Amino acid sequence: MIYKVYYQDSVTEMPVRENTKVLFVEAESTHAVRKHLKDRQINIEFIQPLDGDYLEYEKNSPNFRLETV
Repeated sequence: MIYKVYYQDSVTEMPVRENTKVLFVEAESTHAVRKHLKDRQINIEFIQPLDGDYLEYEKNSPNFRLETV
């Protein structure tokens, strides 16, 4: 399954929607995604599973770079 992770760069600052970034991770579960990202100093806001048409749409985005767990 491919997940879209919404995050902020700073763990210590309050999240601001305009500063939200995304990355895409292929993993077995959201737990595996969190475990994969735990060493990074980022504030994870939301992890969204992608499939179907939405996944195809995101794959066509120039920002789509897939990380694999």
